[in-house]
Amino acid sequence: MVDFQLTISALKPACKPLSISPRHLLMSRVTALPSEQTIITSATNLIESTSTWKQGKTYHHHTVKTYHRPKGPADGAPWHCRISVHSSTEATFDQLWAKLGEDKAINEKEFIPEIKEVVKLKEVSPTATIWASYYKLTPPMSPRVFTVIQIRHLDTSSTKRKGMIVSLPIDLSGPEDKTIAALEPEGVRGRYAAVETLTELEDGNTEWRMATSGTPGGFIPSFLAESTMDSKIAAVLASFLFM
Repeated sequence: MVDFQLTISALKPACKPLSISPRHLLMSRVTALPSEQTIITSATNLIESTSTWKQGKTYHHHTVKTYHRPKGPADGAPWHCRISVHSSTEATFDQLWAKLGEDKAINEKEFIPEIKEVVKLKEVSPTATIWASYYKLTPPMSPRVFTVIQIRHLDTSSTKRKGMIVSLPIDLSGPEDKTIAALEPEGVRGRYAAVETLTELEDGNTEWRMATSGTPGGFIPSFLAESTMDSKIAAVLASFLFM
């Protein structure tokens, strides 16, 4: 698929084209998804571009830096980035990859208290899985459900390994997906796209870089969700390291 771009637009069935240009046409049937290599290439371009994004606040004694990019023509929401570097005493590459590269959605439930349920809907390939996560938010906000396909890629072609995890929202409302859609928890539908990379550095440390864009759905104003995004993604990292 040419010029595929990561956005928070849910992947939709090929038989239901969106009223947008072909270059931004996304699809949602599992069988109609772009190839994993296409998605990884697009994710690589995105994560490499974060070096040019505007820097925001730093957290945790200036060890976690945040960046952001405004919403572009093809985006459903602005993008936010978090970058941190970890010594082997904090967490090794292998330890981080074990939590992020294998069953990431299940592991997130252990350090994100709002996640109350995680359902593995379908294993598309050995490196791609569809997950549904149920979030219980502070009342009066209703519970949210985020359904994504997560694609994992571990590059061992050089002496310094690099791992990538891509999460993309997926819409299972089509008749072809009825069986697995029945397994989704009930809740307001939220959407997010994310790219996370782990990179072994020359000094033995590991860089953890994450870029995400999303919407909680429902009636939560977008400006409210966006205003707390940087602090939330920094807090997730702290919860992960000290879980």
